[in-house]
Amino acid sequence: MLMGKHLIAGEWVGSDQAFENMPVAGEADSFAAGQVDHVNAACAAAEEAFASFGYSARAERATFLRTIADQIEARGDDITAMGVKETGLPEARLNGERGRTVGQLRLFADHVEAGDYLDRRHDEALPDRAPLPRPDLKMVQRPIGPVAVFGASNFPLAFSTAGGDTAAALAAGCPVVVKGHSAHPGVGDIVAQAIHAAVQECNLHPGVFSQIQGGNRAVGTAIVQHPLIRAVGFTGSLAGGRALFDLCAARPEPIPFFGELGSVNPVFVMDAALENRGAEIASNWADSLTMGAGQFCTNPGIVVLKSGASADAFRSAAKQKLSSIASQTMLTDGIAQAYHSGVARMAGAAGVSEVLSTDATGREATPFLFETTAPSWLADKDLGEEVFGPMGVLVTIEEDAERHAIAAALDGQLTCTLIMDDADTDTARAMVPVLERKAGRVLVNGFPTGVEVADTMVHGGPYPASTNFGATSVGTLSIRRFLRPVCYQNMPDALLPDDLK
Repeated sequence: MLMGKHLIAGEWVGSDQAFENMPVAGEADSFAAGQVDHVNAACAAAEEAFASFGYSARAERATFLRTIADQIEARGDDITAMGVKETGLPEARLNGERGRTVGQLRLFADHVEAGDYLDRRHDEALPDRAPLPRPDLKMVQRPIGPVAVFGASNFPLAFSTAGGDTAAALAAGCPVVVKGHSAHPGVGDIVAQAIHAAVQECNLHPGVFSQIQGGNRAVGTAIVQHPLIRAVGFTGSLAGGRALFDLCAARPEPIPFFGELGSVNPVFVMDAALENRGAEIASNWADSLTMGAGQFCTNPGIVVLKSGASADAFRSAAKQKLSSIASQTMLTDGIAQAYHSGVARMAGAAGVSEVLSTDATGREATPFLFETTAPSWLADKDLGEEVFGPMGVLVTIEEDAERHAIAAALDGQLTCTLIMDDADTDTARAMVPVLERKAGRVLVNGFPTGVEVADTMVHGGPYPASTNFGATSVGTLSIRRFLRPVCYQNMPDALLPDDLK
């Protein structure tokens, strides 16, 4: 059963304004629309909850995270059914995303219990040191306070209500205020019910989690500018993320904005690999490009390869595979409209030719494939802008220097990929120093649409891929975004945080 309301400090709160979801089929559901008063109440409750939750034992927070995972799984069928209705994503994809979401919660629980993320350090006192004694110094990472999280349109589970930002903040000891995404409020409603049940089961302060649904731009502005919010997590468009980033920076007390804003994730197919297995690479790339209607932030939208007979074979194989991909329903009407506009912009760009043109209208998306040359790509920065959907661009080069020039001209990326054989090692080695400055993850002989939730994962990169190149929104390192180091000098054990005793 949908509550259709906001969850604020343990209470389901209505509103005198409402909005509806946008189901692919069936009747729409109504939800209370957020207002600034809801933001104020949620943030005040989060600050109150921090007095206890921020100083809770790691084992208690681990239990809370595992309980959220259990409660989400208990509602699994309802979540999947609502997700199919609201987003058009297939049942298998949603079930997989739910598995990733609960797996992430449990991974963070294990990581918190181990305590390695605290980076505990101790410099013992040296009272006899000359010319000056050294005091006793201890350092540990401490939670920063209430965190705001904006749900993502393309991941109703893994990057939304109980997704990576929320899980990381709760693991760190930070209460969370979620701004639910209007693309899937029903899924957000059910997941919020699961978190609410976990809060009650673990006997935590109810302000540890709140969710505000819908609302106009003023609601998002109020969240990032609220003086009790200490950081913001966001996954979405460059325009929307940059606007929120600027608001965070313009506050009387600026706060960090951890925004993941998009990427074209270029794939560099090296010469020997192109010659030896170009058709196979093209087919696999087409699968990655069209996965989930291309609605992944790691969608590999650009392929760079050397012109010639092997490139011709690659182009032919990619066109054949993409031609066989059926129309797919996009997440929202707005996302579909933006995709169609992006395709039209690419089709009209100078120096760009159509390899595959398909027909799609409304909320449906079909693949498109374009081709351009290195000089044209380098001359028009707009060709390197993300088009969110199953559209690919082949960029042909004549010599290795153009490959390096393309890499050097890239904006910040989430990922860069090298497809290579052993004979390409020397050429690829020269590329790595360039690519590692451009992306948070550099891949070899794979495609970036699978983002493993692990200790080593980096899902971020230089701007505009993200607003903080030193952070990740996936993996256990993401917890560090919501911590800050504190040094304790000559502090008696009785006054130290439990994690330092």
